[in-house]
Amino acid sequence: MTKKDFYDVLGIPKEASGTEIKKAYRKLAKEKHPDRNKSANADQEFKEVQEAYEVLSDENKRKAYDQYGHAGSSGFGGAGSGFGGYGDFSGYGGFSNIDDLGDIFSQFFGEGFGGFGRASGGEKSGVTRGADIEATLKIDFDDAVFGKYKTISYYRKATCKDCEGSGASNASAIKTCSECHGTGQVTRIQNTFLGSIQTRSACTTCGGSGKIITEKCKTCKGEGRVQVEEDFKIKIPPGIPDGVTLRFKDRGNAGKNGGLYGDLLLTIEIEAHPTLERRGDDIYLKIDISPALAALGGEVKVDSVRGPITMRIPAGTQPGKIFRLSNKGGPKFKGNGNGDQYVQVNVAIPEKLTRRQKELWQELLKGTEEKSGIFG
Repeated sequence: MTKKDFYDVLGIPKEASGTEIKKAYRKLAKEKHPDRNKSANADQEFKEVQEAYEVLSDENKRKAYDQYGHAGSSGFGGAGSGFGGYGDFSGYGGFSNIDDLGDIFSQFFGEGFGGFGRASGGEKSGVTRGADIEATLKIDFDDAVFGKYKTISYYRKATCKDCEGSGASNASAIKTCSECHGTGQVTRIQNTFLGSIQTRSACTTCGGSGKIITEKCKTCKGEGRVQVEEDFKIKIPPGIPDGVTLRFKDRGNAGKNGGLYGDLLLTIEIEAHPTLERRGDDIYLKIDISPALAALGGEVKVDSVRGPITMRIPAGTQPGKIFRLSNKGGPKFKGNGNGDQYVQVNVAIPEKLTRRQKELWQELLKGTEEKSGIFG
C-alpha cells in the first residue's frame, strides 16, 4: 500500500516551521485518537499522524524525507540514497556522535542492532509506556486570577483489574512463546557490506511480549487494559497564564504488558472578561469620562478583580492618560504580592446636547476665545 505524503497527513505546506508542525500534530492527535475517532481505520489514521510527526519534527529525518521521500525516512534509499559508495552518509544530515550512527544502522538492520549507540537499558521486551493524554480545560477569568479547585472527567485506558494487565482469563492460560522462548525477541544473522551482523527484533509470533495467551480475559478481550472514565480533582494555581499546560504524572493511559502509565497534559484556556484584560500579573481597563470630569477633576468608580474601587481623576486630565493603581492587580503567578492595575481614560464627547447644554458650551467657548484674544 502506497504511503501518504507526510506533509499531506498533517495538512501543512512543505516549508512549514517546527512550530507549525507541532501545532498541526497536536490538533490531529486529538481528532484522530482512537478514543475519539470511531471510524473503522482509527488506529491506522492515528499511526499515520504519529509517524508523520516523528519524521518531520526531527531535522535530520526531515532532510532525508525531503530528499528521498519515504525511502529516506525509513533508511532504505537504494542506489544514490546518501550512501555514496558506502562512504558518504551526508544524505542523513551528518552524525554528531556514535549514537546517531547507531540510529541509522537500526533503521537498516532492525531495532535490535547493538553494535553502535546506546544500550537498551534492559527493558522487558513488549513492555511499553502508556500514551500521554492531551486535554483542554476552559476556566473563568476570576478562577484564573485567584485559583480554584476543579474536578474534571475524562476517559483513559487503565490496567484491567480482572486479569491485572495480563490479558489472560487465568494464569494457566499464559504460555511461553515457542518462537522466542519468552524473550520477546528473535535473533537473526544478516550478511551486509560490513560483514555478518547479528540483529534482534521483536518476535512476530507473540508481538514482543514473550507469551501466548490461549484464553483471553473476557473483560479486556486480551488487551490487558480497559477504557474507564476518571474524575480527577486538580488545583488551578492563582495567576495562571492563558495557554499554559499542566502535567499530571501517571494520569494518562496504562502501558501494555505492565508498562508505566503515561501523563495527563492539561492546557488551560481562560475565558475573556467583559471589561478587564490580563497581561501577566497586571490588569488593564479602559474607561470613558465626561469632559467636565476631565477638566474639573473628581472621583469615579472603576472595575477591578476585587470589585468596584474608587479612583481619583485629577483636574486637567487629557484623553489617553493612563493611571497606575499599585497592588490592585491579580496575585502573582510566581512570587508573592499582587500585580498592578492600569486604567486608561478616554474623554467621551457627547453627540447630542439639550438646549441648555448647548448654551453652556457656547458660553464656555466664548469665554475661552475672549481669554485667548481672538476678539481683540
